[in-house]
Amino acid sequence: MMRVGRSRSRSDELRQGPSRDESARDSRMPEGDALHRAARRLQVLVGERVEVEAVHPRARAKGVAERLDGRVLESVEAQGKNLLLCFEGGYVLRSHLRMNGSWRIVPAAAETPGLPWLVLRGREWNAVLRGGSVLELTDRATRRLGPDILAEPPDFAAMLARLRAADQRRELGEALLDQRLVAGIGTVWRAESLWEARISPWLTLAATTEAELEAVVEAAARLMRLSLDGRRHDRRVYRRAGRPCPRCGATIRSGGQGDDNRFAYWCPGCQRGEEGAGK
Repeated sequence: MMRVGRSRSRSDELRQGPSRDESARDSRMPEGDALHRAARRLQVLVGERVEVEAVHPRARAKGVAERLDGRVLESVEAQGKNLLLCFEGGYVLRSHLRMNGSWRIVPAAAETPGLPWLVLRGREWNAVLRGGSVLELTDRATRRLGPDILAEPPDFAAMLARLRAADQRRELGEALLDQRLVAGIGTVWRAESLWEARISPWLTLAATTEAELEAVVEAAARLMRLSLDGRRHDRRVYRRAGRPCPRCGATIRSGGQGDDNRFAYWCPGCQRGEEGAGK
Protein backbone atom coordinates (compact mmCIF):
# COMPACT_ATOMS: atom_id res chain seq x y z
CA MET A 1 0.00 0.00 0.00
CA MET A 2 1.33 3.47 -0.84
CA ARG A 3 2.38 5.52 2.19
CA VAL A 4 0.78 8.97 2.20
CA GLY A 5 3.25 11.84 2.59
CA ARG A 6 6.45 9.73 2.46
CA SER A 7 9.42 11.36 0.78
CA ARG A 8 12.32 9.02 1.56
CA SER A 9 13.01 5.33 1.46
CA ARG A 10 13.29 3.70 4.85
CA SER A 11 16.83 2.58 4.07
CA ASP A 12 17.90 6.24 4.03
CA GLU A 13 16.44 7.08 7.42
CA LEU A 14 18.81 5.56 9.97
CA ARG A 15 21.15 8.33 11.07
CA GLN A 16 24.08 8.67 13.44
CA GLY A 17 23.04 12.21 14.32
CA PRO A 18 21.26 15.23 12.85
CA SER A 19 22.72 16.67 9.67
CA ARG A 20 23.44 20.38 9.39
CA ASP A 21 20.36 20.86 7.19
CA GLU A 22 18.24 18.83 9.59
CA SER A 23 19.35 20.90 12.58
CA ALA A 24 18.78 24.15 10.73
CA ARG A 25 15.26 23.18 9.74
CA ASP A 26 14.07 21.84 13.07
CA SER A 27 16.03 23.44 15.90
CA ARG A 28 14.90 27.02 15.31
CA MET A 29 11.22 26.53 14.60
CA PRO A 30 9.24 28.14 17.48
CA GLU A 31 6.55 25.84 18.87
CA GLY A 32 3.43 26.58 20.87
CA ASP A 33 5.21 26.84 24.21
CA ALA A 34 7.59 29.49 22.80
CA LEU A 35 4.65 31.57 21.61
CA HIS A 36 2.92 31.30 24.97
CA ARG A 37 6.12 32.47 26.67
CA ALA A 38 6.25 35.45 24.30
CA ALA A 39 2.61 36.26 25.16
CA ARG A 40 3.50 36.22 28.84
CA ARG A 41 6.42 38.61 28.30
CA LEU A 42 4.26 41.04 26.32
CA GLN A 43 1.76 41.34 29.17
CA VAL A 44 3.88 44.20 30.60
CA LEU A 45 2.53 46.42 27.79
CA VAL A 46 -1.14 45.42 28.06
CA GLY A 47 -3.29 48.38 29.05
CA GLU A 48 -0.78 50.94 27.79
CA ARG A 49 -1.08 53.33 24.87
CA VAL A 50 1.93 52.37 22.76
CA GLU A 51 3.97 53.95 20.03
CA VAL A 52 4.38 51.54 17.11
CA GLU A 53 7.29 51.73 14.69
CA ALA A 54 8.05 49.44 11.76
CA VAL A 55 11.79 49.67 11.13
CA HIS A 56 12.39 46.93 8.57
CA PRO A 57 11.45 48.08 5.02
CA ARG A 58 9.31 44.98 4.39
CA ALA A 59 7.43 45.60 7.63
CA ARG A 60 6.93 49.29 6.79
CA ALA A 61 5.43 48.27 3.46
CA LYS A 62 2.64 46.42 5.28
CA GLY A 63 1.29 49.68 6.72
CA VAL A 64 0.71 48.09 10.12
CA ALA A 65 2.52 50.65 12.26
CA GLU A 66 0.54 53.63 11.00
CA ARG A 67 -2.79 52.03 11.89
CA LEU A 68 -1.70 50.88 15.37
CA ASP A 69 0.45 53.80 16.52
CA GLY A 70 -0.99 55.51 19.60
CA ARG A 71 -3.61 52.84 20.31
CA VAL A 72 -4.06 50.96 23.59
CA LEU A 73 -2.81 47.36 23.55
CA GLU A 74 -5.79 45.57 25.11
CA SER A 75 -4.61 41.95 25.18
CA VAL A 76 -1.98 39.51 23.93
CA GLU A 77 -2.61 35.80 23.52
CA ALA A 78 -1.09 32.82 21.78
CA GLN A 79 -3.10 30.52 19.54
CA GLY A 80 -1.07 27.57 18.35
CA LYS A 81 1.99 29.09 16.67
CA ASN A 82 0.39 32.51 16.28
CA LEU A 83 0.57 35.53 18.55
CA LEU A 84 -2.48 37.80 18.54
CA LEU A 85 -2.14 41.38 19.78
CA CYS A 86 -5.50 43.09 20.20
CA PHE A 87 -5.61 46.90 20.07
CA GLU A 88 -8.41 49.34 20.79
CA GLY A 89 -10.70 49.93 17.86
CA GLY A 90 -10.99 46.22 17.05
CA TYR A 91 -7.56 45.86 15.46
CA VAL A 92 -5.97 42.41 15.76
CA LEU A 93 -2.31 42.05 14.82
CA ARG A 94 -1.32 38.47 13.96
CA SER A 95 2.35 37.58 14.30
CA HIS A 96 3.77 34.24 13.14
CA LEU A 97 7.48 33.79 13.82
CA ARG A 98 8.21 31.25 11.07
CA MET A 99 11.73 29.82 11.38
CA ASN A 100 13.69 32.48 13.23
CA GLY A 101 11.42 35.26 14.48
CA SER A 102 11.39 36.41 18.10
CA TRP A 103 9.69 38.88 20.43
CA ARG A 104 11.86 40.43 23.14
CA ILE A 105 11.09 42.85 25.98
CA VAL A 106 13.75 45.48 26.65
CA PRO A 107 13.84 48.61 28.87
CA ALA A 108 12.33 51.66 27.18
CA ALA A 109 15.67 53.47 27.33
CA ALA A 110 17.53 50.64 25.58
CA GLU A 111 18.73 51.03 22.01
CA THR A 112 17.22 48.83 19.31
CA PRO A 113 20.04 48.25 16.81
CA GLY A 114 19.58 46.78 13.38
CA LEU A 115 16.30 46.48 11.52
CA PRO A 116 13.63 44.99 13.78
CA TRP A 117 10.31 44.32 12.14
CA LEU A 118 8.26 46.10 14.76
CA VAL A 119 8.81 48.02 17.98
CA LEU A 120 6.04 48.68 20.51
CA ARG A 121 7.13 51.48 22.85
CA GLY A 122 5.55 51.75 26.30
CA ARG A 123 6.29 53.82 29.40
CA GLU A 124 8.92 51.49 30.89
CA TRP A 125 9.30 48.67 28.37
CA ASN A 126 9.57 48.15 24.65
CA ALA A 127 8.56 45.01 22.74
CA VAL A 128 10.85 44.27 19.80
CA LEU A 129 9.94 41.86 17.00
CA ARG A 130 12.76 40.55 14.84
CA GLY A 131 12.48 38.21 11.88
CA GLY A 132 8.69 38.03 12.05
CA SER A 133 7.91 37.61 8.38
CA VAL A 134 4.16 37.08 8.90
CA LEU A 135 2.61 40.26 10.26
CA GLU A 136 -0.95 41.21 9.41
CA LEU A 137 -3.95 43.03 10.80
CA THR A 138 -6.39 40.15 10.84
CA ASP A 139 -7.21 37.04 12.81
CA ARG A 140 -8.65 35.30 9.75
CA ALA A 141 -5.89 32.69 9.59
CA THR A 142 -6.39 31.66 13.22
CA ARG A 143 -10.02 30.78 12.57
CA ARG A 144 -8.83 27.70 10.67
CA LEU A 145 -6.66 26.47 13.52
CA GLY A 146 -7.42 23.38 15.53
CA PRO A 147 -7.70 23.43 19.34
CA ASP A 148 -4.65 24.90 21.07
CA ILE A 149 -2.58 22.21 22.78
CA LEU A 150 -1.76 24.70 25.57
CA ALA A 151 -5.29 25.91 26.22
CA GLU A 152 -6.38 25.80 29.85
CA PRO A 153 -7.81 23.23 29.92
CA PRO A 154 -6.94 21.59 26.58
CA ASP A 155 -9.96 20.42 24.59
CA PHE A 156 -8.78 16.87 24.00
CA ALA A 157 -12.18 15.73 22.70
CA ALA A 158 -12.09 18.34 19.93
CA MET A 159 -8.51 17.37 19.04
CA LEU A 160 -9.45 13.70 18.73
CA ALA A 161 -12.50 14.60 16.66
CA ARG A 162 -10.39 16.58 14.19
CA LEU A 163 -7.78 13.85 13.96
CA ARG A 164 -10.52 11.32 13.20
CA ALA A 165 -12.11 13.63 10.62
CA ALA A 166 -8.80 13.82 8.73
CA ASP A 167 -7.71 11.37 6.04
CA GLN A 168 -7.09 8.20 8.04
CA ARG A 169 -4.36 7.13 5.62
CA ARG A 170 -2.15 9.91 6.95
CA GLU A 171 0.73 9.01 9.23
CA LEU A 172 0.24 10.11 12.81
CA GLY A 173 3.53 12.02 12.94
CA GLU A 174 2.54 14.10 9.93
CA ALA A 175 -0.98 14.72 11.23
CA LEU A 176 0.29 16.05 14.56
CA LEU A 177 2.06 18.90 12.75
CA ASP A 178 -1.10 19.93 10.88
CA GLN A 179 -2.16 23.08 12.72
CA ARG A 180 -5.73 22.68 11.46
CA LEU A 181 -6.02 19.51 13.55
CA VAL A 182 -4.08 20.42 16.70
CA ALA A 183 -2.48 23.85 17.05
CA GLY A 184 0.91 24.37 18.64
CA ILE A 185 2.80 21.09 18.23
CA GLY A 186 6.10 21.18 16.31
CA THR A 187 8.86 18.70 15.59
CA VAL A 188 10.34 18.68 19.10
CA TRP A 189 7.16 17.90 21.01
CA ARG A 190 5.84 15.60 18.28
CA ALA A 191 8.90 13.38 18.77
CA GLU A 192 8.82 13.52 22.56
CA SER A 193 5.06 12.96 22.97
CA LEU A 194 5.05 10.00 20.56
CA TRP A 195 7.95 8.46 22.49
CA GLU A 196 6.10 9.00 25.77
CA ALA A 197 3.00 7.30 24.31
CA ARG A 198 5.11 4.47 22.75
CA ILE A 199 3.73 5.07 19.25
CA SER A 200 5.71 5.36 16.01
CA PRO A 201 5.23 8.49 13.89
CA TRP A 202 4.80 6.16 10.90
CA LEU A 203 1.64 4.54 12.25
CA THR A 204 -1.38 5.62 10.21
CA LEU A 205 -4.32 7.33 11.86
CA ALA A 206 -6.48 4.37 10.87
CA ALA A 207 -4.20 2.00 12.77
CA THR A 208 -4.04 4.21 15.88
CA THR A 209 -6.53 3.41 18.64
CA GLU A 210 -8.57 6.05 20.46
CA ALA A 211 -6.59 5.39 23.63
CA GLU A 212 -3.32 5.91 21.76
CA LEU A 213 -4.46 9.16 20.15
CA GLU A 214 -5.56 10.44 23.52
CA ALA A 215 -2.26 9.40 25.10
CA VAL A 216 -0.27 11.32 22.47
CA VAL A 217 -2.14 14.63 22.76
CA GLU A 218 -2.20 14.38 26.56
CA ALA A 219 1.57 13.78 26.58
CA ALA A 220 2.12 16.75 24.24
CA ALA A 221 0.02 19.02 26.44
CA ARG A 222 1.78 17.90 29.61
CA LEU A 223 5.33 18.18 28.22
CA MET A 224 4.70 21.55 26.60
CA ARG A 225 3.11 22.90 29.78
CA LEU A 226 6.21 21.83 31.72
CA SER A 227 8.37 23.68 29.18
CA LEU A 228 6.15 26.76 29.33
CA ASP A 229 6.44 26.81 33.12
CA GLY A 230 10.22 26.62 32.92
CA ARG A 231 10.61 23.05 34.14
CA ARG A 232 13.35 21.07 32.41
CA HIS A 233 12.51 18.04 30.30
CA ASP A 234 15.37 15.81 29.16
CA ARG A 235 14.76 14.97 25.52
CA ARG A 236 14.48 11.27 24.92
CA VAL A 237 14.56 11.01 21.12
CA TYR A 238 14.59 14.46 19.51
CA ARG A 239 17.94 14.99 17.72
CA ARG A 240 19.29 11.80 19.30
CA ALA A 241 19.44 9.65 16.15
CA GLY A 242 22.02 6.90 16.39
CA ARG A 243 22.00 6.85 20.19
CA PRO A 244 20.40 4.17 22.40
CA CYS A 245 16.81 4.63 23.49
CA PRO A 246 16.74 5.45 27.23
CA ARG A 247 13.81 3.07 27.67
CA CYS A 248 14.70 -0.06 25.69
CA GLY A 249 18.23 0.48 24.36
CA ALA A 250 17.38 0.19 20.66
CA THR A 251 19.00 2.66 18.27
CA ILE A 252 16.99 5.83 17.76
CA ARG A 253 16.23 6.70 14.14
CA SER A 254 15.35 9.85 12.25
CA GLY A 255 13.91 10.52 8.82
CA GLY A 256 12.02 13.07 6.77
CA GLN A 257 8.24 12.78 6.90
CA GLY A 258 5.40 14.41 5.00
CA ASP A 259 5.34 16.77 2.06
CA ASP A 260 7.56 19.26 3.95
CA ASN A 261 10.06 16.49 4.84
CA ARG A 262 10.08 17.58 8.49
CA PHE A 263 12.37 15.30 10.50
CA ALA A 264 10.78 12.70 12.75
CA TYR A 265 12.65 10.89 15.54
CA TRP A 266 11.57 7.57 17.00
CA CYS A 267 12.69 4.34 18.63
CA PRO A 268 11.93 1.26 16.49
CA GLY A 269 12.20 -0.95 19.56
CA CYS A 270 9.45 0.40 21.79
CA GLN A 271 7.21 2.65 19.68
CA ARG A 272 4.38 0.64 18.15
CA GLY A 273 3.93 0.88 14.40
CA GLU A 274 7.52 0.65 13.20
CA GLU A 275 7.00 -2.94 12.06
CA GLY A 276 4.46 -1.80 9.43
CA ALA A 277 6.50 1.07 8.06
CA GLY A 278 7.36 1.11 4.38
CA LYS A 279 4.83 -1.53 3.36
